Amino acid sequence: MLERAHELLPLLRNGDMVAAVTVTRVARSAPRGAGATMAVTADGRVIGSISGGCVEGDAILLAHGARIDGAPRAARLGFSDDAAHAAGLACGGSVDVAAYAVRPEPVVIEALEAAAGGHGVTVGLVLGGPAAGTMLDEDALRAAIAAPPEAADAPLDAAIRRRETVVLTGALDGHDVLVLSHAPAPRLIVVGAGEHAAALCRVAAAAGFAVTVCDVWETLVTRERFPAAVELIVGLPHEHLAGLDASVVDDRTAVCVLTHDERSDVPALAAALALPVGFVGAMGARGTVAHRTALLREAGVTALDAARVRSPLGLDLGGASPDETAISVLAEIVAARYGGSGVPLSARSGPLHRRPAAAAPPSGETPAGETPHGATTSASTAARPHAARETAGCGIPLPAGAS
Repeated sequence: MLERAHELLPLLRNGDMVAAVTVTRVARSAPRGAGATMAVTADGRVIGSISGGCVEGDAILLAHGARIDGAPRAARLGFSDDAAHAAGLACGGSVDVAAYAVRPEPVVIEALEAAAGGHGVTVGLVLGGPAAGTMLDEDALRAAIAAPPEAADAPLDAAIRRRETVVLTGALDGHDVLVLSHAPAPRLIVVGAGEHAAALCRVAAAAGFAVTVCDVWETLVTRERFPAAVELIVGLPHEHLAGLDASVVDDRTAVCVLTHDERSDVPALAAALALPVGFVGAMGARGTVAHRTALLREAGVTALDAARVRSPLGLDLGGASPDETAISVLAEIVAARYGGSGVPLSARSGPLHRRPAAAAPPSGETPAGETPHGATTSASTAARPHAARETAGCGIPLPAGAS
């Protein structure tokens, strides 16, 4: 729901009621992860996607049902690998989803406004019992699901802190609660305003980062050169970094120093290392890196902190232009955040996506929409005997006469 804030707000402010389908769990292969949401309006308009086509039709049916009667519902949509290939689909796997009505009520509007404004927000949707369909804001959610005193990191607290979308099984009087979260865009602070900085700003903004550019040279820090930046700072970079409130940065924040001037980059790196950010990097040749490390140590930076600086910056992609270098830098930032190896996927084995393991269903219980033999379909797909012949790919019709 929250990822569709910009599209949903005008509809709800107009008094319309829509329904949303949110992915709550991914089993094996799926194009998108937990939190991916599509919305369906009363006139049948579909906003967004949860899979790229394979299960969209069934998700739409679930959404219409939830919108009409107001009762949330859960289902498992998809196929096992064997069933997917038999159906002519390129992807196997399945997704657990929750379908629910989205009403124009204050808690919903406020949450969507916060998400649209780029703020972190979490709400809860009761999925069962007398309160099914009730939306709770963060305070009400915490009050309804009190963590036991001995819980060091209760699931609800962890979901709110990490801004994750999860289902808390039996959390409210034995009924499930869908925790819907939206995380603000990760921040990238670029120190320096040269051509490599301009390229990195373009690439990172396209990837969803909120980019700040800081340099002492007013002639370089312009909106014309950095149209995608959310913030342009003219001033000493280390002063800007030192003045940041710790609450506006987190472990998803990256600082990249691209000034090529030790008078600027050494104090900037020292200031960045003092912040609770997840990534600090700097461009430079290997000789520059060694000299800069020595200067950091002289400035009082510990050996452990100095070793956190990723420099020379970027993964070895072989390119040399500013745009190619920017891609290699962003690739290292993403790999560092998710613990990626940086090697080609073709050189690895095992799952392509690193996703948290979901809890297995209770012993002996068959998940909703899953046959006892393990081939996962939705209820509506199972009711259509020839559904396996309707698609050649993710929602692509078979050519006439194809078998």
